[in-house]
Amino acid sequence: MTTEKVFKGKSELMVVLEQLEREKGILREDVFKTITDALVSALRKYFGKTAQITATIDPETAEMKGFLVKKVVKQVFTDELEITLEEARKKNPKAKLDDDLSMEVGIQDFSRIAAQTAKQVLVQKIREIEKVKVYEEFKPREGEIVTGLVHHLAGRDIFVDMGKTEAILPYGEQIRREHYTMNQRVRAIIHRVDKENKGLQIVLSRASTAFMKGLFEAEIPEIAEKVVEIVDIVRDPGFRAKVLVKSNSTKVDPVGACVGIRGSRIRVIMSELSNEKIDLIPYIEDTMALLAKAFAPATVSSVRVLDKESKKAMVIVPDDQLAIAIGREGQNIRLVSRLTGWQLEVKSEGQKLEEVRKNTEASTQDLLQIEGIGPKAADTLVKVGMNDIRKLSALSVADLTSFEGIGEKTAQKIISGAQKFIKEHPDYGNPQAKAASAAVDEDASEAEQKPPEGDLEKKEVQNEPEENKK
Repeated sequence: MTTEKVFKGKSELMVVLEQLEREKGILREDVFKTITDALVSALRKYFGKTAQITATIDPETAEMKGFLVKKVVKQVFTDELEITLEEARKKNPKAKLDDDLSMEVGIQDFSRIAAQTAKQVLVQKIREIEKVKVYEEFKPREGEIVTGLVHHLAGRDIFVDMGKTEAILPYGEQIRREHYTMNQRVRAIIHRVDKENKGLQIVLSRASTAFMKGLFEAEIPEIAEKVVEIVDIVRDPGFRAKVLVKSNSTKVDPVGACVGIRGSRIRVIMSELSNEKIDLIPYIEDTMALLAKAFAPATVSSVRVLDKESKKAMVIVPDDQLAIAIGREGQNIRLVSRLTGWQLEVKSEGQKLEEVRKNTEASTQDLLQIEGIGPKAADTLVKVGMNDIRKLSALSVADLTSFEGIGEKTAQKIISGAQKFIKEHPDYGNPQAKAASAAVDEDASEAEQKPPEGDLEKKEVQNEPEENKK
């Protein structure tokens, strides 16, 4: 019977076990079980799959032993599991029938296999333990701003060395105008921590609104102390952002607190974000006033609600502010819409005046079709907003004479003319009927332009060569 030590001595074994327990949190009892299980597995491959095998390891001497266990019987039917009383007493003189006899076996040829198997199991176990430890450490830190170094690039994704582990900064979470090099310092927020079957993944972000909010909290004490509150943030990462801020104290200006003395605070944040422009907007309860402020840096002349339920509004700006209000490729108006939740249409004062002029001309022309309405009366009616012929037909003489410049006789003529017009044009004011009429007019116009087939044939005959005519 021979035995062999997997480790050279107690000191080496204990040093390794203490190191694993200290650095990885792996208990020495778990290591002993891993080694003995590996030895049992190796021995079973030799003695048979059904053989009863046990193994032990001495924690003091690191000595390993293997045992083959057989039942003592009168007649053997299964060699792997049974042994005769005669053979058993050769191993142990005190053996009796029905005893379980443990016989030490030589492990010289199996200890190396067991040690190698145990090593592989331990390595896997260490990885799993490290993954769990890293997950437990970083999962609660989601939303925290961290700093790391660029370790390597994989396509457009960046892997960042975080010290104990590695994190990924995906292309979609990067600021598009930035470029990274090896060992470059990267500051980002822990966007999420995922524990997958393939391993642990820590995802960083520099493009999220949470990262910008974290920078504001780090650089502006009033925000960290909740004196100033960030209501909402919308971003086009690296280009422009709009930050809606609210003060919880009447003594603190939310915009001024974020800007700092001579812009010292906001400049630090913008510098970290590759000079991304940041519009600070004070929160206002009045929706229309908030919409006007949200268009900063553009100046807004007025805001008019088009549909309150659908949240649609018209914004009028000075002529020289139109391009700024819309922004490059519609960036500014898009951010305002995202911030407020309103569908917005922007027009300059000049465009609005031109639109009003055209509408006034069209309304005047409509009214001039009515018998009894001259240019002066039409102009008066348009100015007071009474340009709907159907509504005119329903008015009383007293209603019309309340408008300056319209007498009783004129009022009677206007009402009579309007009623006659409505009778002759019953579909007046119906958008669907108007659209259908326009379509009919268009078809008629095309028909007028297209000559009859007989005329085409005549023209073709007239254009025939003289030789064919002969």
